[in-house]
Amino acid sequence: MTLKLLKTKKDYQSALNRLEIIFDSKPGTPQGDELEMLGFLIEKYEQDHYPIDFPDPVEAIKFRMEQLGYTQSDLANVVGLKSRASEILSKKRKLTLEMIRNLHNTLRIPTDVLIQTY
Repeated sequence: MTLKLLKTKKDYQSALNRLEIIFDSKPGTPQGDELEMLGFLIEKYEQDHYPIDFPDPVEAIKFRMEQLGYTQSDLANVVGLKSRASEILSKKRKLTLEMIRNLHNTLRIPTDVLIQTY
């Protein structure tokens, strides 16, 4: 296959088909190099045509709390007050810059997710 930019859905599908054929190629071989380049081309096409949006900030907080086994009281320790934690989780209060920093540092939620409007 001649490597080229993927501009159409047909190009993309052809690249996926070729990728499947050479998927087990060894690194450092011509097919291994082709596999690596196809991966880059496919990733670029998918980023341009099938972007994945960030999750809602409050949903991200709830998800991370669940992962860590945090309660609303634990969140209150991060954002200041239990009532504030409740207002955030019910989307009645916007996150402040300080809250975003604390949530990022404590829960490790990316700031890009937390700064979105909801």
